[in-house]
Amino acid sequence: MSYDILITNGRVLDGTGNPWFSADIGIQYSRIVALGTLDKRKAKRVLDADGCYVTPGFIDIHSHSDLTLLILPTADSRIRQGITTELNGNCGASLAPVSAQSRELLQKTHGKLAGLVSWKWQSLGDYLKILETQGVALNVGQLVGHGTIRMAVMGLEARKTTAKELEEMKGLVAQSMEDGALGLSSGLVYPPGCYSDTEELVALCKVVARYGGIYTSHTRGERETIVEALKEAIEIGERAGLPVQVSHNCPKYGGWGNLKQTLPLYEAARARGIEITLDNDAHTDYASSLWEALPQWAYQQGQEQALAIIGDNRNRRRIKEEIEQDKYPGFGPIGLLKHKRWERIVIYKARNNALIGKSIRQIARERKARCFDTYLDLIIEENGEVEAIFDYIHPEEIRQLLKHPLMMVCSDAYALSREGVLAQDAPYYPCCFGEYSYILEKFVREEKLITLQEAIRKMTSFPAQKAGLRDRGIIRPGMWADLVIFDLEKLKDKSTRVSRDIFENYPHDYPEGINYVLVNGVVVLKNGNQTSILPGKVLRI
Repeated sequence: MSYDILITNGRVLDGTGNPWFSADIGIQYSRIVALGTLDKRKAKRVLDADGCYVTPGFIDIHSHSDLTLLILPTADSRIRQGITTELNGNCGASLAPVSAQSRELLQKTHGKLAGLVSWKWQSLGDYLKILETQGVALNVGQLVGHGTIRMAVMGLEARKTTAKELEEMKGLVAQSMEDGALGLSSGLVYPPGCYSDTEELVALCKVVARYGGIYTSHTRGERETIVEALKEAIEIGERAGLPVQVSHNCPKYGGWGNLKQTLPLYEAARARGIEITLDNDAHTDYASSLWEALPQWAYQQGQEQALAIIGDNRNRRRIKEEIEQDKYPGFGPIGLLKHKRWERIVIYKARNNALIGKSIRQIARERKARCFDTYLDLIIEENGEVEAIFDYIHPEEIRQLLKHPLMMVCSDAYALSREGVLAQDAPYYPCCFGEYSYILEKFVREEKLITLQEAIRKMTSFPAQKAGLRDRGIIRPGMWADLVIFDLEKLKDKSTRVSRDIFENYPHDYPEGINYVLVNGVVVLKNGNQTSILPGKVLRI
């Protein structure tokens, strides 16, 4: 047998959780065709992996590159950290399907980047064909977003669906599944998903179940309501009869300590036959525009609406009351506002440089003003162009989750670059550049919190299994040749994190120690240098 590529001298971690073994890997026509002691003379190209581990390409079960892949098909920050497949459309927010009324709303929610693409699609199938035609460096699976479906039918209305609207939504879900969606996602802390009820989600998930898809959920609260929110996700999966994936479910500030209640719920649900698992990244902070941490009605149409609303004193009183009441439980960072932990909100981007590096509490003290008023005043003063780091997750709970067998690794991030339009005004978001290298460096090599083979399982075969990708995520003859070759001892995450003094080192950089990345048998990263080849595939159910 001849080989297009032969990988030799590597320590093979096959993705199953077994320890490494010595073997050559033969690749032909995009797939792995042989493992063992293989003849180099029969190979067109030989990659020497001496001293390195060879693993399946990392599969990101929770990603948000829907828009940026249209702008940056080379997916630089994804390929450079070893990600060869990602599942987009999470948190209820896919880019399709769209209606005449929802197109403008979707564009508003995507801010400046929305103006860089044509938006010439309507169905999910249209969107996937555009992605396929232009090409992409990695493999892409797609979820259809519940919020996007709801927006296409009824805009941002905060009410229950009518019977007619629900049937229309079910029709859009069915069409999206036929177009190739791997499942349905929900974002139940964001508009318009936060306005839905359990019955609506069960009805839509029953449609997904008919096609063999999965349900992924940013649940209805990850703080004070995290236990009830998880129970709802379990109920939806049980009643609809489909697998459930709970997104980035580490408790946020206000819910710390609740893992002792949530983890047994996962185990009990599985014991009675519900296929539920969860994913999480390893960062403990989150960067956001200040206006995005307001109640849903105040920001749901974007920055301009938020600015207009908070300029009115009556609205300010309402915003404060609703944050305290958590009427529609908001996303994680709002817990810091609710519990008045203003010292945990630190400005990192503003037009006024004097603000950078200061917490809301510090700025309020300097102004002799109330923290809540200062928070809103800054949004007005900076015309919405002010962003902060919200320190809202406990690091020990991240460690606890990493060790749990039902948790797989995700990034909750999207493709960016060190060059071009996606490098301009880049956000503070280390997961975009170094989630996988960070976990391998810190929690495997340095802390030895989990073994290397277990970390690789959580990054490869486990998410592949959950997403229904039966021919990826494991090194075995017949599987697609998505592979990463890295030197664990030289692996270095270079994405900026708060603990490394963000205000001096920002912006992010690519990790070191990842030597080769192959997607469908094609080398897209060679000796740490990225090619411009686009061998990725759109993966349909």
